[in-house]
Formats: sequence, C-alpha cells, structure tokens
Amino acid sequence: MVLEERSSAEAAALLGVCRDTVYVLMRSGRLRSIKAGRARLIPLSAIGEFLSATEEFAA
Repeated sequence: MVLEERSSAEAAALLGVCRDTVYVLMRSGRLRSIKAGRARLIPLSAIGEFLSATEEFAA
C-alpha cells in the first residue's frame, strides 16, 4: 500500500524547503493539506499542484 499523503517534513524534502516554510505555505492556502487527528498531511496531488503553479508563475 502506497500512502498518498506526506508529512510536513517529507513534503519539505520533496519541495526543497524547510519544514517551517511548508507550514507557512499551508497557512497561506498556497499548499493544500488535510487534518488527520492532530497531524497535518499534504496529499501528493497538492504538492504537484503547488509545483505546477510555481512553474507557471516563474515562466
């Protein structure tokens, strides 16, 4: 079974930023997340959407 969600630390590693930046992106609404108990998880699709939006902005 492959998990479709990542922790903030795992998402930070995938995005090449620190974990605090991931929390800032989640709070600002630029990176979608879901709440699972006390944890915030970031769907892989949200990481892809964020990267696509960032590429479009940079282009």
